[in-house]
Amino acid sequence: MTTYVAEESESYKEHSENNLNMASEGDGSLEQPSKETDPSLARIAELETELNKQKEQSDKYRDELLRKAADFENFRKQKEREAMMASSRALENIIRELLPVVDDVKRLLQYAPLSSEISNEARPYIEGVDLVKKNLEKWLTEKGVNPIESKGMMLDVNFHEAISQVDHPEAEPDTIIEEYQTGYLLGEKVIRHAKVIVAR
Repeated sequence: MTTYVAEESESYKEHSENNLNMASEGDGSLEQPSKETDPSLARIAELETELNKQKEQSDKYRDELLRKAADFENFRKQKEREAMMASSRALENIIRELLPVVDDVKRLLQYAPLSSEISNEARPYIEGVDLVKKNLEKWLTEKGVNPIESKGMMLDVNFHEAISQVDHPEAEPDTIIEEYQTGYLLGEKVIRHAKVIVAR
């Protein structure tokens, strides 16, 4: 009886070991799935690759868009500068052409009779010329045009042009003693030098 029980136990043990060996040598159903054996993992890898490509393409388009925007901004600023320079040149040319008219009006008033000597017939004309002079000077001031100071100043070739020298015992050499023609500044730019007479 004892011998029979021992044989049954040994037979069960061998059967169990065979089952374990079969499980370990079987079709690999207990192993972790790989990309080759699991279609879902392969699809995920494919989508990740496509996503990376799309991201690179998006970054490329973004960089190109930023470059185009920067180029356009530079172009816009350049055109604005060119427009401002063209407007400034046009204004300067108009002022240069207008200055001789201002000179004539000032000269006319300079040699006009004194107020007490003006006849009733001539008075309206003189007053009209004076009004024109004031309006011209106001317009020039509004445009940023100002006369250059000359008389009593030392000669400065950046602003003055000496057309004559005379002896003047009370003035130092190169002192401006008379202004022949008024000079003007447009902002800080000299648009016409003052023509002056200086002490020798």
